[in-house]
Amino acid sequence: MIRYDKGMRILIIEDDKDIANFVVQSFKEERFAVDWAETGEKGLLWAKVNGYDLGVFDIKLPGALNGLQVCRELREKGIVFPIIILSVAGDVTTKIEALNLGADDYLSKPFSVAELLARVHALLRREKKITGPLLRVGDLELDAHAHSVSRGGKKIELNRKEFALLEYLMRNPGTTLTRSMILEHVWDMNADPFTNTVDVHIRFLREKIDVGRKKKLLKTVHGFGYKIED
Repeated sequence: MIRYDKGMRILIIEDDKDIANFVVQSFKEERFAVDWAETGEKGLLWAKVNGYDLGVFDIKLPGALNGLQVCRELREKGIVFPIIILSVAGDVTTKIEALNLGADDYLSKPFSVAELLARVHALLRREKKITGPLLRVGDLELDAHAHSVSRGGKKIELNRKEFALLEYLMRNPGTTLTRSMILEHVWDMNADPFTNTVDVHIRFLREKIDVGRKKKLLKTVHGFGYKIED
């Protein structure tokens, strides 16, 4: 994982003290500054007066405001830091509602803190504006507009899904992406989480961009996911 030495502040809105304490401690170990609010009202107030880089909001909260309502009000106020919604409800309808209200990501409970951290890093990478059409990792280049890929100046032919997978990896260089994150971003929310399609496509992609080359860019983080880095 990338560690941020300074300047990254996260707002946690979660009423379960055990979950909150564990998440807060994990974030602090990553060198984030963390504020924890137990209610939507307190979290909303803090979000309006403090400068946050990212928020993690539970949906079900005590009081008048739930996590989705806090998210909606912040977006209506023009506050745009990335928001991850946590919920015991993992149905597609709830996920769509969260995204339509302005959330950037959604994670169902129970979850692993490692996956939450991976999603946080991916969103913070995105906020650093790795958004242009031309992406580079080492001597690997991807042009999103021309839909072309090359390494060391030699063109690489990819099918549509391989290209989308590589683009997602290259927009998050150095960040470990879990299989579920890849499924959600490259396939869709209805993809079968128990399928091995991610591993299969990673193998195909590795054969095209790494096999026969001294330096390997596509790396497996065993038991967790994949990342691309120079």
